[in-house]
Amino acid sequence: MSVGGDGRRLVLHVGTMKSGTSHLQGLLFTNQELLARRGVLVPGQVWRDQVDAVAEALGWTGRRAERRGGVWPAMVEQVRSHPGTSIISMEYLARIPVARIEELVAHFPQVRVEAVLTARDLGRNVPAMWQERVKNGSTTSFDDYVRAVRERSEGEGKAFWREQNVVAATRRWVEVLGPDAVTVVTVPAPGAPRDVLWRRFAEAVGVEATGLEDPPLGNESLGAASAELLRRLNTRWDPSAGPTAAEVLKHRLARGILGPHRSLEPAIGFEVPDWLEEISRRTVRRLPELGVRVVGDAADLRAVPSPGTAPHEVALADQLEAATVGLQGLVLKVADLREELRQERARAGHGPKSC
Repeated sequence: MSVGGDGRRLVLHVGTMKSGTSHLQGLLFTNQELLARRGVLVPGQVWRDQVDAVAEALGWTGRRAERRGGVWPAMVEQVRSHPGTSIISMEYLARIPVARIEELVAHFPQVRVEAVLTARDLGRNVPAMWQERVKNGSTTSFDDYVRAVRERSEGEGKAFWREQNVVAATRRWVEVLGPDAVTVVTVPAPGAPRDVLWRRFAEAVGVEATGLEDPPLGNESLGAASAELLRRLNTRWDPSAGPTAAEVLKHRLARGILGPHRSLEPAIGFEVPDWLEEISRRTVRRLPELGVRVVGDAADLRAVPSPGTAPHEVALADQLEAATVGLQGLVLKVADLREELRQERARAGHGPKSC
């Protein structure tokens, strides 16, 4: 384990996915200056800088970091130069193997490196992971996705467990850092106040929890009608349309328009099957056996049902309403972009030409 005798300390928030990570990342960067005054460095100008830096460190291909270059060494230098605690948050780190963890930690020989894993119960994360895949272009129905998770089948089934096996992920980080440098923060049960997760995370990191400004809404969940609508749209989509079109679907339509419409739709309903309940029981039992600190309660990871409507049971009228909302939002977005372009042309002296 890396230990900085002069007080330098790096906390790697390594996930897992769909455990409130977007909210925590939003809080960290919205309150970057306040945290700096409290001695906590959140390196990078925006969270995307941390994404690019980690991608570069791990040698991931097809990422924006390849075009930027040098993001990771610059971030390493920031952390090494900071006399107190630094925080890097990247949920994909939960799934990397021990050898890659060792390579990552080796960049900080004089810094104490710790890992914080946030984790949420599987009853809520199965539908959450399905809709996240739908946002990224999947055409798999919810029932087929649940079946793939149960069978751990090649593709989506195995991908789910790479992201959501909390015990295995914790064990890998313990193997490199030791149990005293790994903390698991549990997402509270449904109905808990919104700030509980942040207060738990702040306790794990060792930073004052009060006085922070709420971040803008981030990666909002979709309602059942919008999720099923997006999945059906994916089946009609030509992948050759390219990444720009895919980004419009994910960020403009799913996140920007349909996400805020969630409160007007039924949620994605999911009754926890016996096999998933048994897996969650094993997680609750095995996690404390690893000797790590748990902030919250391991029992929070007991799978709970998600009340709502199964996607295949969503009424066509509800899907039509979601489609109308989506189309209206995209039309308004196009109108805004046209107006921005018109103003830009006017400023450039091209006159009020039609766009």
